[in-house]
Amino acid sequence: MTHLERAVAAERVERFEHRTVDVPGAAAAAVVLAVAEKDGRQGIWLCKRPPTMRRHAAQFALPGGRLDPGEDHVTAGLRELDEELGVQLSPGSVLGTLDDYPTRSGFVITPIVCWAEEYQEPTPNPAEVAQLFFVTFQELAVEPRFLNIPQSDRPVIQLPIVESLVHAPTAAVIYQFAEVVLRDRQTRVDGFEQPVFAWK
Repeated sequence: MTHLERAVAAERVERFEHRTVDVPGAAAAAVVLAVAEKDGRQGIWLCKRPPTMRRHAAQFALPGGRLDPGEDHVTAGLRELDEELGVQLSPGSVLGTLDDYPTRSGFVITPIVCWAEEYQEPTPNPAEVAQLFFVTFQELAVEPRFLNIPQSDRPVIQLPIVESLVHAPTAAVIYQFAEVVLRDRQTRVDGFEQPVFAWK
């Protein structure tokens, strides 16, 4: 995979007509796909949550969380990136957003795409992050897997990355990032289901 330039990524995100979703009663949340370059390889950060967390324990997640009162999605996403990984990016690092993704657990996630001009070594917060992965663009070139489950007529999406299987909602957001930003495809992911264990 060739080196991705910021201007190219920004143009692809800007050209993508992201969709917003309004789900009555759902909490607004933001996640961050922060493009960084480490040892000459570009990628994004992916967390695995601690098994002790009250919600989504031991699940894979992008840095992020729910919006605090008065916050917009960008402010919340950048705050969560700092709180969880110790990575500080300015609003000027934001290239744009991907499609809102409503989760079975009562959130509407807005993915924020950012560009880190200089690499910052993360200092993960152990209360939020059990493991941290730097997932390279080469690793994101994998084909997703799809499962059928009796509880839904939509296929469950899985990404075989980080020597594991990452499920939706995280897998759906990362797959759309790879499609839009890396492959310049206008791909939607709202038809992809989450595994039943993520419905709570």
